Amino acid sequence: MFSFDSIKNHQIFLAAHPDGCSIAVHHYLTKIEENKQLNSFLEVFAEEAISRANALDAKRKAGAKLGKLHGIVVSLKDVIAYKGHQLTASSKILEGFTSIYHATAVQRLLDEDAIIIGRNNCDEFAMGSSNENSAYGVVRNALDINKVPGGSSGGSAVAVQAGLCMISLGSDTGGSVRQPADYCGVVGLKPTYGRVSRYGLIAYASSFDQIGIFSNNIEDAALCLEVISGKDDFDSTVSDKIVPDFPNEIEQLNKKFRIAYFTQALDHPALDPQISASIKAFLEILTKKGHFVQAIDFELLEHVVPTYYILTTAEASSNLSRFDGIKYGYHSMLKNADLTALYKRTRSEGFGKEVKRRIMLGSFVLSSGYYDAYFTRAQQVRRKLSDRVKQLFTEYDAIISPTVPSTAFNIGEKSNDPVEMFLTDIYTVFANLVGIPSISVPLFKHSNGMPFGLQVMSSHFDEVSLLALSKEMLQLKQQIN
Repeated sequence: MFSFDSIKNHQIFLAAHPDGCSIAVHHYLTKIEENKQLNSFLEVFAEEAISRANALDAKRKAGAKLGKLHGIVVSLKDVIAYKGHQLTASSKILEGFTSIYHATAVQRLLDEDAIIIGRNNCDEFAMGSSNENSAYGVVRNALDINKVPGGSSGGSAVAVQAGLCMISLGSDTGGSVRQPADYCGVVGLKPTYGRVSRYGLIAYASSFDQIGIFSNNIEDAALCLEVISGKDDFDSTVSDKIVPDFPNEIEQLNKKFRIAYFTQALDHPALDPQISASIKAFLEILTKKGHFVQAIDFELLEHVVPTYYILTTAEASSNLSRFDGIKYGYHSMLKNADLTALYKRTRSEGFGKEVKRRIMLGSFVLSSGYYDAYFTRAQQVRRKLSDRVKQLFTEYDAIISPTVPSTAFNIGEKSNDPVEMFLTDIYTVFANLVGIPSISVPLFKHSNGMPFGLQVMSSHFDEVSLLALSKEMLQLKQQIN
């Protein structure tokens, strides 16, 4: 079977096979069936995908103009709306709900001839770092089924990791694309906040959420980003900046980068020594290749995780108040109850443990007497972080750090310690707090056999530099190997 691991290879295949889209879809449907034990997919749109593949093959044979993602097989995290299909956020409280419209990102994929093959499992309402919080069971890492794939977009990461699709869309509120990408050894891109419309994305924390991309390589992520980015009248927070031709611009950008890294990040006691050593050695390679690499102090690192969880849980407590079982979704069968009791029972039964924990924490930090002590102070720290990062990017093109402090851990290992689980986000939440683009680049392999990556961050709306540097890093690693 021909390898469909890149859009470029797929296009070569289509040029040689008149029924190439259909062949590709059947290939992925077979792979999905063979890997059902991973629990990556909640639903597979088999008949629909086959029908669309046939139509796209006919379109190509007729000599019609083809979309940029013609025949590319894509999956969607179960928080992204796809009209006429179920949308549950992997939660019991949205059981049976069907989306009545397309997310803007999905519409743009379809407009460029992509094929949506299914929806992926995730942590409930995108709240989690391991994909153990889904109402529909845990997702398993394809490299070791006893280990987590990371979260919250674990199903999407595994779909690309295990070759069940070419590209997958996830969401990233505090690392939910980059962290599972790291654990699974694939590319995970979080664009600048406002680069991609959030219309049709179920909200967790609205000032943090961003649709992200999983792929096998930088070029595919770049093309997908170009397709789904840009102004949208349905989202007032999306940027109206002109969307670059990312694939061509990263190819043409030929420069030596000024790179910073936080000493507190690479010397953090929670960081696996092998991860630290590998990254430090790679920084030396970048220096030898002519890039300017410099260590800097970042004294606010320890404040990043608590600031993130105070603000995101506060936003979540507001956003999730709309799920009450009255208009749609799960509805408690409590008899002879008043409306308040019905709300309480429905939400108690419909939401999982982690979601309820975050709703309660968010309600607490917003409550009278605690608002200024927690929420207001967290906003002040966020402002300090934003000011600091703007200053840093006047001096540097990129900031490098680990993506996560360790490789993928065993299923159930951290389930009873929420604080330890939260600390897996120590390196990723920074980019969401300040709204900058970030990517996890799969570069290394641990002695335990599991992959781990390197996180690269760049200035607002400078995904060209981010992707160009990431591509060079992958090329350097391949040369070394």
